[in-house]
Parts: sequence; C-alpha cells; structure tokens
Amino acid sequence: MTVLGGRRPTHVLANAPFRRLWMAMSVCSLGDWLNLLALTALAGNLTQGDYRVQSLAVGGVFIAKMLPAILLGPLAGVFADRFDRRLTMVAADVARFAVVLSIPFVDSYQWIIIATILVECVNLFWVPAKDATVPNLVPKEQLASANQLNLLVTYGTAPIAAMLFAALSVVGDVITGLGSFPPERGATDLALYVNACAYLVSAILIFTLRGIPKRDGAISTPSVLKQVIEGWRFVGGNRLVRGLIIGMLGAFAAGGAVVGVAKIYVEALGGGDAAYGVVFGAVFAGMALGMFFGPRLLRELSRRRLFGLAITVAGLVLVAIALVHNLVIVVMLTVVLGACAGIAWILGYTLIGLEVEDALRGRTFSFLQSTARVTLLLVVAVANPLAAIFGEHTLALGAWSYRFDGTNLVLVLGGVLAMTVGILALLHMDDRKDISLAADLIAALKGERFPAESPEHVPGLFVAFEGGEGSGKTTQARLVAIWLRDQGYDVVQTREPGSTKVGMRLRAILLDAAERGLSARAEALLYAADRAEHVEKVIRPALYRGSLVVTDRYVDSSLAYQGAGRSLDPKDVSKINAWATGGLVPHLTVLIDTPPEVGLTRLGGAADRIESEPLEFHERVRKEFRALAAAAPERYLVVDGTLPSEVITRQVQDRIREILPDPVPRESEDVTGTMPAIRD
Repeated sequence: MTVLGGRRPTHVLANAPFRRLWMAMSVCSLGDWLNLLALTALAGNLTQGDYRVQSLAVGGVFIAKMLPAILLGPLAGVFADRFDRRLTMVAADVARFAVVLSIPFVDSYQWIIIATILVECVNLFWVPAKDATVPNLVPKEQLASANQLNLLVTYGTAPIAAMLFAALSVVGDVITGLGSFPPERGATDLALYVNACAYLVSAILIFTLRGIPKRDGAISTPSVLKQVIEGWRFVGGNRLVRGLIIGMLGAFAAGGAVVGVAKIYVEALGGGDAAYGVVFGAVFAGMALGMFFGPRLLRELSRRRLFGLAITVAGLVLVAIALVHNLVIVVMLTVVLGACAGIAWILGYTLIGLEVEDALRGRTFSFLQSTARVTLLLVVAVANPLAAIFGEHTLALGAWSYRFDGTNLVLVLGGVLAMTVGILALLHMDDRKDISLAADLIAALKGERFPAESPEHVPGLFVAFEGGEGSGKTTQARLVAIWLRDQGYDVVQTREPGSTKVGMRLRAILLDAAERGLSARAEALLYAADRAEHVEKVIRPALYRGSLVVTDRYVDSSLAYQGAGRSLDPKDVSKINAWATGGLVPHLTVLIDTPPEVGLTRLGGAADRIESEPLEFHERVRKEFRALAAAAPERYLVVDGTLPSEVITRQVQDRIREILPDPVPRESEDVTGTMPAIRD
C-alpha cells in the first residue's frame, strides 16, 4: 500500500470487509470458549455423586473436543476447498447454532459428547475457510497485523468467556431459585443459549460480507501427527531449540492439568459453576500478563535462565494449588501459574525466533503448535482417568483431617513434571554456568547484572558492529561514523583485526588463505592479542579523551567465530578476551543479522581464510551472534541485514540517538586516518 503525502498507513481494522470478518471471528472465539466451559460444567453436574464417574465425564468432553481436529483436520480442509468460502462459513455457523441449541433440551451426557464432536467437525470447515479468506481481504503488507489480531481474539477471548460464564452462572442460580431450571442445569443452559446466539450472530455477519472469492488455491493442511513427525526432524538436531520446545510443552502441560481437572477440583473446594469460570479465566488472564510483562521482567537476567526459572516456579505453584484447600488462594495462585506459563511461552517463542533459520522458522512454529495440541490432548486424556482411578481419600489424625483425592494427585504430578522440565531446561541451556544462579537472580532483582563488575566510567561512547561475512556491518559502521561527525562529535572509526602496527601483521596471518593449518586455539589467542593492542593503543585512549568510538568487530566476533565456529569452549574464549580487553564492554553492540547464504554472495574478489570456510561454519557463527544478543538484549540492537541499507542505517541511528551525550565540537581528526576499504 502506497502512503501519500507522508500520511500514516491506515489500521487494518479500517478495512470494512476484514473488520466484519474479524468481528465474526471474535464472536465465534467467545462462543467456542463459552461452549467448552458450559459443556464441561454440565458434564460434571449431570454426573454428581460419583467422583470417578464425574472425573471421566469431564475428561470425555475434552477428548471429544480435540480429537476431530487431530484426526480429521486434513480431510475437512481438502473437502472445504471445493465450496464457496462465505457459504461454507455461514452454513458451519448455522449448524453450530442448531447443535448447541439442542443440548439444553436433551438431558443426556451421551448427547453432550455427540454434540461436542459434531460442533468440532463443523469447525474443521469453518477455520480453513476463514484462514484462506483473510489474505483476500487485506493488502499483503497488512497481513501480519491481521494475523496478530486473529491470534488476539483466539486466545484473548478466553478470560472474557470465563468471566461471562461466571456472571451467567450467578444469574442462572437466581433463575434456578425461581424454579425455571433444574438445579444442575440453570447456569450451563443459560451459557449454552448465549453460545448458540454467538454462532448465529457470526453467521449473520459473514452472510452480509461480500467480496470473498469462491476459491483461490488449496487451503488444506497436513495432519497434526504428520506435522509433529516432520517437525521433529527439523528441531531434534538442535540442542537449544529442542530444550526450548520441551520446556514450552512442559509449561503448556502444567496449564492443561489445571484446566483439565478444574471443574472437579473447584467443586471439591465448595465452589460452583461461577467459581469454575473464575479459575478457568485466571489461567488465561495470568498467561496474558506473563506474555506482556515477561520480556520486561528481570532485564539483567539471562533470557535462557529466566525461561527455565519460569517453568520451575510454575511447577512449584501448581503443587501449592494442589495442596491448598482455600478457593480464594487457589484463584490467586492460578493467576501466578498462568503468568509463569506465559513468560515461558513468550521467551521460548522469542529465543526460537532468534535461533532458527528463516527457512525453517515457519515449520518449527507449526511443529510447536501441533505438538502443543497433542500434548494438551494427552494431558487431559490421562489426567481425568488418573483422578478417577485414585478416587477420594481423607487423612485423619485425631480431630484433624486432610482431603487428598485424584485431582490433588494429578496437580501434584503435573507440578513435579513442570519442575523437572524447568530444572532440565536450566541445566540444558544455561549460558552463564560459571556464575551462581542465586547471585545472578539477586543482582537482577536489584536491576544489576552479575558479576557486578565495576564498570569502567569513561567520558566517551563505545559502539561495536558485529555480524557475519557480507552482513553489511562495515558499511553501516562507516555510515554511522560519518553521521556522528556531522552531528559535531569527535569520532574514532576503527576495526578488528589490524588497527595497530602489530595488528596489521596479525591480520595478515589470520586472514591469509594460505594459513590453513593454523590451530583453533592459536587463532583465538592471535585475535585476543590483536584486541589487547587495539584496546590499549586506540579504543581506551579515545574513550578517555571523550571521543565516540565505532569499531567494526570486537569480543563477540571471537565468541562467535572461535567459540561456536571453531567449537572451542566459550568460557575459555570469554576469559582470554576479558583479560585482553581489561573487561572493557561496548555501551552498544549492533548486530547486523544476515543469513550466511545471502552474505557470502555479496563478497567480491578472492575469499580470505575465514570467508572460505564452509556454510555450516558460518551458520554456527550466526546462531552464536543471535544467542549472545538474546542473552543481553539491553546492550544489543539486532537489525535484519536483508533490509535496504538506508532502512538499516535509520534503525541504527534511532538506537544510538538514545545513548548519545550532548554534541561537542570536534577537537581532533580521526586517529585512524584514511583507512582502506574493508570487505564485511
């Protein structure tokens, strides 16, 4: 979409056809969550009196709701391709309206299961038709925003539905008291009527929506089980991604355990349908809080450590939920549990986005979503039967008694599982193993990074540019230096290796294509030697003079190239470089993140010793750069190196502008003089 006269692009919801479809999606999502709450509550109410039967009845609803999507999804997607999408969605909504409306009139648990399966089978036609319609209603540049809004209503309506269900339960209890509903049906019947009306409203909105093409390519998808099998082939070989996904699924399973047995557990605590709605909503409200505040929490703590801690704390909270028999405290703890799960989920997504190559990222996320659905199904399928088998037990010691039943057991086991996964994630992915976790956490709570090195206070500003071969970092470093000089700053533009007389000799050795026999340890030491001379003779004097130093490569290059690329111990590489630089750390590190297959094609002339390494070497280097940035996001700016050069420059300038001191007149020329052109 072209923006004229400097006007901002319109919001995607300003698009009337998409807005109408989005409203229909919102109403349907609200109806779907309300349907789940009403049916599980009704199943529990109809089987009251026998704990084991009640547990199995509620679990049966969950299984009936998820099984069609897992088994019949691809078949329905192929079938839906053959029909008009608008009419498909309208017919699906009308069918859901009729089936849901029938449930209050049929006093049978068997019909609840059949109706649940029918509704979910109809959903299999509605969802792919909706997904294929969205790209036809919004411009390509707004598609990402449209998808974000779709996710918002898909999950954001869950706490709204829970609060609505709680309110309807209160109203239903009042109506039941007047004799209008059977005692076990008042709240749920009222919720089902509202649920049916939601589907009818959606049908009306979509029926009045024009401009949806009949068909535009296939919209079918592979089966969930096939996605899981194929996805594991992509992520199974990456240790970090494997740990992240296992951790995220552990957090998801912990939340699923609460949702699966919530109805029975709340009833055991003396709560009714309204309390069930509140507990259900508390999980998702907590997740929303965790996803929003997670990236802002404990900024000085490694994101990998925070990920593992969030899952571990979620497990502890889940055990507390299982053992505390106070409904109010349980609701509060459930919010905390949801928040921990949300933190783990959003951090996991972020770290996967940084770690996985662009070409595989979509399949990795698809694998994660599919596996999450299978995990939830397995948790619910096991949780309720396990609760039913264990049954009800009361521990009595004189006048004191304690109830411990199947739901308590399921929640305790879920908590232990989550704690185990969290601890394994900490051990598996810890990027600061040489630093005590407790000390690191205490420092982060104080807003400090441990070890609390007394930072070297210098009058100047130090900015480092990092990236792989052909990333564009040298060009950007030069452009930023020019821009800063134009602003009136004294700027020292430098590079590694080779900015000193000794460094030039070391550069000749390090980059000489003929030096193929140089050992990895020798290479790391030579780079550290060049850096020691560079800091001592160029960088530190310029900083103490009050200059702005812009360097092309610094310590992170050794961590990436010699640590990850040459497979040396990163702790050893970090130690020798910390000693070589005297602990001098840049105020800002700009990472120009460019896929190696793109960057290597930009190089001209004969390749040097590093450039001629195989693609796998450069991929390891890129992953390590991204991991370093993810571990200390407050000190990094990560820029997509495939963007146009002027866009990258503008992003870099915007970030540097935040940390610039007041402009001062230049007092000296660039100490590096006229430097020959250097390839990235």
